[in-house]
Amino acid sequence: MNLNSILGIKIEQTATFDEKGKRIPVTKVMAGPCVICHIRRNHVNNYQSVQLGFGTDKKANKAILGHIRGAGLKTAPHFFREFKVLSEEALEKGKEIKVGDVFQAGDVVKVSGTSKGKGFAGVVKRHGFHGGPKTHGQSDRHRSPGSIGSTTTPGRVYKGKKMAGRMGGKTVTVKNLQIVLVDNDHNVLMIKGLVPGSTGGLLTITKE
Repeated sequence: MNLNSILGIKIEQTATFDEKGKRIPVTKVMAGPCVICHIRRNHVNNYQSVQLGFGTDKKANKAILGHIRGAGLKTAPHFFREFKVLSEEALEKGKEIKVGDVFQAGDVVKVSGTSKGKGFAGVVKRHGFHGGPKTHGQSDRHRSPGSIGSTTTPGRVYKGKKMAGRMGGKTVTVKNLQIVLVDNDHNVLMIKGLVPGSTGGLLTITKE
C-alpha cells in the first residue's frame, strides 16, 4: 500500500519477551482502524495526500458532517490527519485502513505525540541547569539561572533564552522504534521502547 502512516491511541507501557527470552520494554498502541475521508490529487492540488479519520465524535458540527458525507461515512471521526502519498491509486474515499495493511513486525517507525504537560518549571528541571554554588555565601541561589543578559552590548536579553516557564505539552517525535507485534484482529501495535504522551493520547505512527 502507498500509505505508510496510521493514527493510534496510547494504551499502556508494559514489557514482553523476545524469541531469545530477553525482557524488552514495549508500548501497546491501539492503531486504527482509520478511514479515508479525503484525497488530494496531483492534477488538482499539485500534491498527493490522504486525509485519515480516527475515532468517533458524537458531537460533530455541520461542517464536519458535510465533509464526511462525501466519503459515505455515517459517524464522524474524532481526529483528522493528512499524510502525503506517492500515488493515490488503489485509495478511495470511505476505505477502511487497518494496522495490518500498513505495518508488519520488524518495521522501523517514528512516533509523534503530545508530551505530558509538567506545568511551570524552573531552569534546573526544564533545561538541566546545574544551579549555583552551595557555598561561599550562596544560601538562596541553588537552583537559580544566574545572569541572563550581557552588558551594554547587546543591552538586552536574546530571544529564545533558556529560562523558567511552562514545560511539556509540545509535539515530540521519537525515531528508530521497532514494531514487535501487529495484532490486526484487535488493532493493536506493540512498539519497542517508550513513546511520547500520556495514556489515551493521540499518536501518529509513520514507517521510516
